[in-house]
Amino acid sequence: MLAALWVQTTEEEDARRELERLLLLTGQGNREAFGLLYAKTRGAVYALALSLLGDAHEAQDIAQDAYVRVWESAPSYRPQGSPMAWLLTVTRNLARSRLRQNGRQTTLDEEAWNAIPAAPPGVSPEDRQVLQEALARLEPEERQIILLHAISGLKHREIAQLLERPLSTVLSKYHRGLKKMKALMKGESDQ
Repeated sequence: MLAALWVQTTEEEDARRELERLLLLTGQGNREAFGLLYAKTRGAVYALALSLLGDAHEAQDIAQDAYVRVWESAPSYRPQGSPMAWLLTVTRNLARSRLRQNGRQTTLDEEAWNAIPAAPPGVSPEDRQVLQEALARLEPEERQIILLHAISGLKHREIAQLLERPLSTVLSKYHRGLKKMKALMKGESDQ
């Protein structure tokens, strides 16, 4: 078990270093590095924008704007903390700005849920549907925390910083959301 935890920690650190390297190269104008950065992070960026905006088209717009902002800001990027958290902070700020402009909050519709990046291989369409239905029944912040952890791989303390919430709140909502999802999914599978 300890070996598995060490391997996971090493893989997370390697992924962090790779994103950091890609951001630094992007800051030097390297388009290939920017493309790789985009490919590795687009799911998490889109999921955060979607969870904040609740509209698939607006989330796509914000994700695109986020990458434009990343390209423009990459030369001033300094490695401190998580590069993914930096990227998601850019996305969060753009999404919040859009919400303030529009003066609204929304919920996710079926089209938006279907636009979330595909689940890992081996997850059947039926299982994906059950998962989406369970996620849709969560409180918005519970759903957001779970998606950020599952899709982007952010640690709970990074999510707390990103959402500007106490770590204890993030942990509580994460565990409460998982418990609800488990109960909902068991209920779905028992029918």
